[in-house]
Amino acid sequence: MPIVSALIALLLATPGTAAPAPQEPIDPATTETAPTLNFGDDEDRMTLPVTISGAGPYRFIVDTGAQRTVISRELAGLLKLNPGRDVRMTTMTGSSSANTVIIPLISVGAFGGSRIEAPALEGVNLGAAGLLGIDTLQDRALSIDFDLQRMTVRPSVRRHKAERAGPDEIIVHAKSIYGQLVVTDAYYGDVKVRVVLDTGTAVTMGNLALKKRVRHGKMKSIDVTSVTGSVLQADYTSISALKIGSVSFNDLPIAFADAAPFAHFGLDKRPALLLGMDALRLFRRIDIDFPNRELRLALPRRF
Repeated sequence: MPIVSALIALLLATPGTAAPAPQEPIDPATTETAPTLNFGDDEDRMTLPVTISGAGPYRFIVDTGAQRTVISRELAGLLKLNPGRDVRMTTMTGSSSANTVIIPLISVGAFGGSRIEAPALEGVNLGAAGLLGIDTLQDRALSIDFDLQRMTVRPSVRRHKAERAGPDEIIVHAKSIYGQLVVTDAYYGDVKVRVVLDTGTAVTMGNLALKKRVRHGKMKSIDVTSVTGSVLQADYTSISALKIGSVSFNDLPIAFADAAPFAHFGLDKRPALLLGMDALRLFRRIDIDFPNRELRLALPRRF
């Protein structure tokens, strides 16, 4: 049977009880000349350049569905990062324990950096040197231009009133749940649907509450692989008449499963979905402004 693999879903982490080990500074001179890491990542997946204590840049996938930034174990070992606390981590397939490392200074592009504690996972499951979660994006605005195949990030300026939408553009406002942007102005017919923006997953995921309410065609079973390498079985089909703001999706591919993130956000009992890159790529450009909780969509030319 056909298999669709969503490499990255939602990742959440809460600290354990162990204290972090003392830090040792990283010497950039010893890391900038390190060999290139190759995780067999997909060239179609857009990334941002990240520097770690002056070393790099390394390509990190932006995951707006992840609360915490994640680094590959291979890169953490290459940079000799000190161990941090153990954490409980919730991915698409459930909860598990994970080790973390201390990143003394992580910088995205030319912006100033910060010290974070990041879960370290196998690079083959991440598909890149790491993932950028909303802990590094929460005060910024992200732009993904699918026409130019380019992703940029910039500082966000808090506004007292909303800006007007430009030509061939719509603006959708969201609310924040645990830092995640959740669009509530979404409907399937007269059924309200909560939508979580998730640039880290390749396929849009719906919960079982939504599955019960929608009309769908024949389903096929697929495997969804999480960042830990574990697998979740899902029912894959397409649905019509899903509306987000003033945009209607017809024949939207969607995988239905009892995925762990829905329960974490309190969205397992009400219709909800994680809007993945398969749906977001339908637009020419998307702009996500985290502090202003705003999603700006550049409509397809033949919309």
